[in-house]
Amino acid sequence: MTETLPSGITVTVRVPASSANLGPGFDTLGLALGMYDEITVTTTESGLNIEVVGEGAEDVPCNPSHLVVRAIERGLEAAGVWADGLDVVCRNVIPHSRGLGSSASAAVGGLFAASELARELDPTHGLSDAQLVQLSSEFEGHPDNAAASVLGGAVVSWSSNDENTGESALAKVFRAVRLDTHPDLRACVLVPTERSSTAHTRGLLPHLVPHGDAAFNASRSALLVVALTTNPELLLPATEDMLHQPHRAPALPLTTRWVGRLRERGIAATVSGAGPTVLALGTETIPADLRSEAEHDGLRVLDLAVSGGVHRA
Repeated sequence: MTETLPSGITVTVRVPASSANLGPGFDTLGLALGMYDEITVTTTESGLNIEVVGEGAEDVPCNPSHLVVRAIERGLEAAGVWADGLDVVCRNVIPHSRGLGSSASAAVGGLFAASELARELDPTHGLSDAQLVQLSSEFEGHPDNAAASVLGGAVVSWSSNDENTGESALAKVFRAVRLDTHPDLRACVLVPTERSSTAHTRGLLPHLVPHGDAAFNASRSALLVVALTTNPELLLPATEDMLHQPHRAPALPLTTRWVGRLRERGIAATVSGAGPTVLALGTETIPADLRSEAEHDGLRVLDLAVSGGVHRA
């Protein structure tokens, strides 16, 4: 039986940005980054009011199709509660369509806000991390960004078909585990002004890959787990990739040039997700000359900590 939340309950949540792939870990590895969107949700007697400020405020719909609203409603349903009305305020910092997981963060933030509203009614109604990973990944279609925003740190994620749903079609089950990263690990992102379509850049990838390329990426993905957690001096070889970045390079000339420029200087740089942001990982800050050169090229250079997962503000 669905319980109705009383009006006047307010929760505010902060959800981190994320980077996916990290070079070789295509659709599998993710990292939570210390840049946060903030969502405040208040239950009301009726209706829906949405306010968006910051990144994407001019582009996103302020109606029930808004991703955060859809995620809130899905989260309330999963928690077994409902609200007659909602007031939603989104304060966006994460750049949209830049490869920093903005849509995953929106889904995770909305679901977590719904979970926290349900906990205000009854602590047993809240959603588990596993549920948050599953539900947010359903919005995304893959779990790397979403799982990073839920769990924090670095994540290894995967999916499988569930044969026990009782449905005619197999349901996709998404799972993830968190890796505690090396305490000295830091990230830097180089964010271009232009945007990128994940659907477009994914469409550039071949349907079949050579066995050698697959074996190469399997070895680098395994090595990257070691580099992220215990041996950051291995980050440069561990972030090598043969599966997706070479195929996306023609569509991302500035990104590709800067990945190469940083790697020439011994910095473990990759395309962040589907781009166009560049992610650099290491234990030192980007040298001043490279930072100045990147800014001259129109890139925002941001030093970011590895973040924890979504949380109450």
